[in-house]
Amino acid sequence: MNITDEQDTQILLPKPILSLPLAILVAGILVAGAIAWTNGSGNVASVGEPKEDNLVATSIPVMPISSADHYRGSPTAPVIVLEFSDTECPFCKNFHSTMRQLLADEPEKVAWVYRHAPILGLHKKAFTEAVATECAAELGGDDAFWDYLDMLFEITPANDGLDLDQLPEIAVSVDLDRDTFLECQSSGRHDERIEGNLNDALAAGPGSTPWSVVMTRDGSVMYPISGAMPLSVMKQVVNVALAKSVK
Repeated sequence: MNITDEQDTQILLPKPILSLPLAILVAGILVAGAIAWTNGSGNVASVGEPKEDNLVATSIPVMPISSADHYRGSPTAPVIVLEFSDTECPFCKNFHSTMRQLLADEPEKVAWVYRHAPILGLHKKAFTEAVATECAAELGGDDAFWDYLDMLFEITPANDGLDLDQLPEIAVSVDLDRDTFLECQSSGRHDERIEGNLNDALAAGPGSTPWSVVMTRDGSVMYPISGAMPLSVMKQVVNVALAKSVK
């Protein structure tokens, strides 16, 4: 399993699949303008502006968003970004910051749904960390989930660089009880949910993390986004989806 050579913004999932619509989308962004990526850092240097004609809306076989999902943002936002992510993926770490800024800049336009896609063959700690975020949700609800996830992405060096002994420390830092958190971590009761998220990602065929779907609230228009796209690109895709949502 290797980091893609084409653009250093993503890490391959165990069964990489590039669907035709996704390939068209990536090609469209490439021809929209010159793209320059930093080599191996996971940071984007510059990206040409995507045009509406370059974005291909498609039906994507992901599980519908429900009240069981981890949702952040306005409950009436007309556009939702559904993200599949791995907490030890360096590009996911970068994209997490991008998504936080996107919601801060466009609070009425867009909401964010997070699903797990831990790449076990590459990041052996990612599944354990995913469990930790679910334990945070169990103990403190969605606010605790997002607080925990934010802190986890902030402190992990990525690529399995996090000391797992820090997981309960993060829990304490977001006002969760250490002993209850540790019991949850060892219980295994969140494994099925995380495995289900990963299977959802594989069924949708992204082939990499981070992978996102920018969609209208009713799910009638979907744009797949592969890799850690910069804030400017995410805003442009959100605006395209927003235009579709009001037609």
